[in-house]
Amino acid sequence: MLGNKINDAFGKVLRNLRKESGLSQEKLALEADLQRNYISLIELGQNQPTLTTIYKLSGALGIKTTQLMQLVDDELNSKKINSKPL
Repeated sequence: MLGNKINDAFGKVLRNLRKESGLSQEKLALEADLQRNYISLIELGQNQPTLTTIYKLSGALGIKTTQLMQLVDDELNSKKINSKPL
């Protein structure tokens, strides 16, 4: 299902960016004005962030929202190349 693949890709990108930034889930949540457990659920692909949440996360990570979404799109496309089409 495409929705699950998008959630998984977003979660993977978010985790990678958070770790590259040296942030814990707790610190990212604080910077983005979100709950730590919500960050965890997004990273695990179990929750789908709202548009508002995506903007908050990109701001807390210090990147443009378009950059964040491009990374998610790149992640989805890399899975398309390495497995069956989405």
